[in-house]
Amino acid sequence: MEKTLRALGLCAKARALVCGTPMVCEALRAPKKPRLVLCASDNSENTDKRLSDKCAYYEVKRIVLEADGETLAAAIGKKSRVAAVAVTDENLCRLVEKAFGEDRSRASAVSGT
Repeated sequence: MEKTLRALGLCAKARALVCGTPMVCEALRAPKKPRLVLCASDNSENTDKRLSDKCAYYEVKRIVLEADGETLAAAIGKKSRVAAVAVTDENLCRLVEKAFGEDRSRASAVSGT
């Protein structure tokens, strides 16, 4: 999960992130939609369903991270918990997806599955 969180930090520095559930939902309705939505693992059932439904309706890929809201917030330079972030830049989206894939393959290699 470390590479993914570092990539999200880079997105935040590049100002290519939308942070927080209300802002992510608003960005999904905008004409220029985000490319990817990443959610914290400890979101409430209601928040998770809201984000899942919005992403499905607007056809935006959604990933649930193995990090909690505090870890996600720390990675992007926020002080309080963040439930979701959306990547708005296409190139940075590819970077985050690649980092997520590498983190996932490393985790499965470590666990032996």
